[in-house]
Amino acid sequence: MTDTLIALISIFMGIIAAHVFAVINKKKSLGFIGNTMAGVFGSIFFIKVFGRLGFDPISIMATGHANRALLTINMLVSMAGGAIGVFGIELIKRKLNP
Repeated sequence: MTDTLIALISIFMGIIAAHVFAVINKKKSLGFIGNTMAGVFGSIFFIKVFGRLGFDPISIMATGHANRALLTINMLVSMAGGAIGVFGIELIKRKLNP
């Protein structure tokens, strides 16, 4: 795996988590495109912020082989970012439209 492939898989996991969160909480759904965008931006934001702790794609591939523990943490953080992205955008949307 390369760093780019890990980053793309992380973003994809954020999108999936955003859609799953929207299915579970129908009131928080932003539609297909809205959930996808929230998943993308939420996962990227969380990986950029929390990836400094050592589970960014470059750290995962530092030895030349994928570190599975760091990859798992990366995917979980990306999924959390996608779900929280949907929740956060819906919260902002609700505040702007009383």
